[in-house]
Amino acid sequence: MKLISENKFYIAIICIIIPFVLYAIISDYAERPVSAQSVPVTIEIPRGAGFSRITGLLEEAGLIKHKKLFYLLAKLKDAPTNIRAGEYDMDSSMSPTDAINKLVKGNIKGYRVPIPEGFNIHQIAARLTSSDLVNEEEFIKAASDPQFVSSLGIRGGSFEGYLFPDTYIFDRSMDEKGIIKLMVNRFRQVATPDMLKRAAELALTTEEFVTLASIIEKEGGPKEEKALISAVFHNRLRDGMRLQSDPTVIYGIKDFDGNITKKHLRSKTPYNTYRIWGLPPGPIANPGRDSLLAALYPADVPYLYFVSQNNGSHHFSTNLASHNKAVLKYQIKRGKM
Repeated sequence: MKLISENKFYIAIICIIIPFVLYAIISDYAERPVSAQSVPVTIEIPRGAGFSRITGLLEEAGLIKHKKLFYLLAKLKDAPTNIRAGEYDMDSSMSPTDAINKLVKGNIKGYRVPIPEGFNIHQIAARLTSSDLVNEEEFIKAASDPQFVSSLGIRGGSFEGYLFPDTYIFDRSMDEKGIIKLMVNRFRQVATPDMLKRAAELALTTEEFVTLASIIEKEGGPKEEKALISAVFHNRLRDGMRLQSDPTVIYGIKDFDGNITKKHLRSKTPYNTYRIWGLPPGPIANPGRDSLLAALYPADVPYLYFVSQNNGSHHFSTNLASHNKAVLKYQIKRGKM
């Protein structure tokens, strides 16, 4: 009986000591830097990766030692199911605790990408591809998927016009559709209900409003001229005149080489506003806020024509005779036609 009592005593002592020993081991492991040397390391956690794969990636990158201890520490911190996919800037001198905290907080590396006003879907795809954030073909495919377009409440065959130009911070955890959703949400923040109400007052659908804004955007010129350009198009629409906008013609030309010709102006495409009446079937670019506002608030002027003065601004005319004189002055004599 005495031997049994002594065994129970020793077992009890061991049961008390073991947790303290484990706690000491884990605590020391948790706070000890993996390496004495500080070496920056970038690691990418793929979407859908399980914790076993994540620890393997961390081990391969030299960011952890003793995978079992790391797993136990992560379990204690409820980390295995709370790690966000993406790219992380880490350091070899981080402790396991630091590494886990960074992964759980989701401190993902972001990429600052400016999307200029007037970019079309293909230009946006190329810009994002150059930052290695998307597959160019997959982005264009997603941006032109009618079912996906409809799912976000946009009418039309693509997201052209609704990928709002801005400077974004993207990360590698985002796929093509995620980036598109973010840009469309930004459009909705800018194109407020009051703006859509104003479009309706002008007898424009949302799609027509954005299409007109995209043409104003592509015509270029300084900010203060946008309302004048808008007035020309509004006046032409009111008077039943064709818009005759070169950028719409260009949008309808496959592999445009940068030199618009009379042949282009006579081409039969849905976007050639030298041949069709009214607005083209959809936006030709993604307009910025100034162009959106200009489409809704045209200047109160009688202009029906404008021509580039080759200095970034335009000359506006109320009649064809005056316009032809301006074209002769600013374009033909300078070898632009």
